[in-house]
Amino acid sequence: MKLLRIVPDDTKFDFIRFRRISFPLSALLSLLAIGLYFFHGLNFGIDFKGGTLMEVQAKSGQADLADMRTRLADLHLGEVQLQQFGGPSEVLIRLGQQPGGEEAQNEAVAKVRNALGDAVEYRRIEVVGPRVSGELLSMGTIGVFFAIGGILIYLWFRFEWQFALGAMVANVHDLVLTLGFMSVTQIDFDLTSIAALLTILGYSLNDTVVIYDRIREMLRRYKRMPMPELLNVSINSTLSRSIITHVTVSLSLLALLLFGGQAIHSFTATMMFGVVLVGTYTSIFIASPILIYLGVAANRGGGGMAASAEDEAADVPVAVAKPAEPAPSAPESGRPAAPPAAAGKSSARRPTGRPRR
Repeated sequence: MKLLRIVPDDTKFDFIRFRRISFPLSALLSLLAIGLYFFHGLNFGIDFKGGTLMEVQAKSGQADLADMRTRLADLHLGEVQLQQFGGPSEVLIRLGQQPGGEEAQNEAVAKVRNALGDAVEYRRIEVVGPRVSGELLSMGTIGVFFAIGGILIYLWFRFEWQFALGAMVANVHDLVLTLGFMSVTQIDFDLTSIAALLTILGYSLNDTVVIYDRIREMLRRYKRMPMPELLNVSINSTLSRSIITHVTVSLSLLALLLFGGQAIHSFTATMMFGVVLVGTYTSIFIASPILIYLGVAANRGGGGMAASAEDEAADVPVAVAKPAEPAPSAPESGRPAAPPAAAGKSSARRPTGRPRR
């Protein structure tokens, strides 16, 4: 029975040659993402800036956003945002931080309830004060940095320090580009976004470690193979696994993005970008080629293509030929067969000088 092969086992794509394009491109995109973070900023949700979030559903079947905006504007509650999500009857209401603490926030919720009346059903109400939002932001940031440090220590013990440093550069690259994506799209940056960033760290690390394991195995097996060729062989040998994994994860995230609702929209959108687009690209075009510049092959012997052929030949067992046994000689008339000549001595009969009788 022939198994299904999405990717052939003997692919020979030259990924490493694109490092002269991927490195400058990634550096440019990272600088752009950092600039967007500082000058354009993130759209912090109520988890990090405080406020009230109300998820309502119109009982009539179709929510009238214009009428709802007019009613809420007459309450003079400051910044009020209405966003339709999911079906046409579902509306997300965001109220800015009210002066006066948590009591003022609860009063604002009561005013909204009175203004909208019984025409809507209140499905979710969240109130976050300024103190709690500040603690959540600081603890979330500390959690991300602790995760990065823990990953660095783990990789340092499992691999050489060059592998640990290369994986950390790749992970930081993923986080920076993901933050730039969130700044451009202005999706809500809340606690689910922190969870998405940590998930991207773990997923990208897992994909990188799979390739690094194969690279380490190839380094032990082919001690003189040129480093670019060795990296290409390692990536191609894990390509089928990487593609199948990314396709299945992409399908799951796409279903969550389309049908998961507003509550997990930030998480799924961030994951779609960070895992599918950035994570796959980083593992192949950043984490692997950077080992060349970190000196992984510094302690390996040279030899080029000829040495590579010798290494491959060394792994193939060679059959040792057995010496052929001498054929038995036919006995002469009445005389036993002469024993075989000793090794190193001539079998020819030397003349004696006397005539033979």
